[in-house]
Amino acid sequence: MKIFTYPSAEGEKRVKETIDRGLGFSDADYRSVEKFISDVKNRGDEAVLEYTQKFDSHAVTHENFQVPSMEFERARALVDDSFLKALDRAVDQLESFHSRQRENSWIHHPRRGVTLGQLVRPVSIAGIYAPGAKGGKTPLVSSVLMGAVPAKVAGVESTILMTPPMADGTVNPYMLAAAERVGINLVFKAGSAWAIAAMAYGTAQVPKVDVVVGPGNIYVTLAKKIVSGTVGIDMIAGPSEILIIADQDADPRFIAADLLSQAEHDTMASSILVTDSRELALGVAGEVERQLDKLSRKETALKSIEDFGAIMVVPDIDTAVSLSNRLAPEHLELMVKEPFQYIGEIKNAGALFIGPYTPEPVGDYIAGPNHVLPTAGTARFSSALSVDVFMKKISLINYSKEAFENEARDILTLAGIEGLDAHANSIRIRMD
Repeated sequence: MKIFTYPSAEGEKRVKETIDRGLGFSDADYRSVEKFISDVKNRGDEAVLEYTQKFDSHAVTHENFQVPSMEFERARALVDDSFLKALDRAVDQLESFHSRQRENSWIHHPRRGVTLGQLVRPVSIAGIYAPGAKGGKTPLVSSVLMGAVPAKVAGVESTILMTPPMADGTVNPYMLAAAERVGINLVFKAGSAWAIAAMAYGTAQVPKVDVVVGPGNIYVTLAKKIVSGTVGIDMIAGPSEILIIADQDADPRFIAADLLSQAEHDTMASSILVTDSRELALGVAGEVERQLDKLSRKETALKSIEDFGAIMVVPDIDTAVSLSNRLAPEHLELMVKEPFQYIGEIKNAGALFIGPYTPEPVGDYIAGPNHVLPTAGTARFSSALSVDVFMKKISLINYSKEAFENEARDILTLAGIEGLDAHANSIRIRMD
């Protein structure tokens, strides 16, 4: 893992390469996804099944496109007790955290005769997308939880799940157990852009949803970008990233393990250590090399580290914090002696992990906050997936006759400035 001095021309070049990597899609990718979406919009289930059979499983048909009850029964028999125990803990802790995000409707009387307020209402139906790595054999169960739990806490009446099937045409039993535990109403066997399109526009079998959430590959991300506006989405997310700020007291083994936990996601993932200790930098570089050899996804992690990984040696921790705020990382770990003294200086990050025993994976699975986080610098202006994504806020306004007359002439003045005669007449006719 390459070590840079920062600030320096070489260090700045690597920083800009990380910032400029963006979402990592080409014009050809965009055109392909547009074609998939258009096809699903025009042909519905026929198109979805055609792509599912081509890319995932020939065994998926009209009859079993929606997961039947017998498949759920089979899943219950196949999952083990240790998984169910971990699942219960994760769901309970996610519900506890997300419940604190709920907002209530409110009404107040700011002026005599005026009532103003805000009605907070959930969307009616939400679509959750959950990828299935290695042909569904390694299901991303946590994606089901992170999408469905805030939807349920928000009060969404109905949730559906789209996830790719395994080669035999079934959905991984652990995925189905998770869906059942969080109360998902319908599960469909489809992945990629055509799954997003089916939820956004609806088909004969798939209900049209109000909001689509969940992570995925570049085709899923582009599909969400394209259908945004037709439906609500959580965010446009790019490759995963982690930035660790550490001092000389940090354990290089912990840091190396955490850097690699993101590098194994994707060749475009970014794993960066920023430290004021060259000794620690050298120790971490050695540990990364040693731990890489033990990874099943060694090739992916190695390319990620080579292309977008870096160890930045800075003059002091304040410089490290400043650089972190500039990069606005998805995951930020503070492994310094007194981490809480720097919290007030952290301006941009998707999630903040504090101390040596709070590695990023605790947030991925079980801590409580959502792991669907802004990437590619978008933490400068956006936030994690939350209950708010599934809520609408409706303004409430009521004027008495007296209150209306008290403010009418000011409204006429503003309408006149804008040249909107009909607006002015709406006021004037009531004054007469």
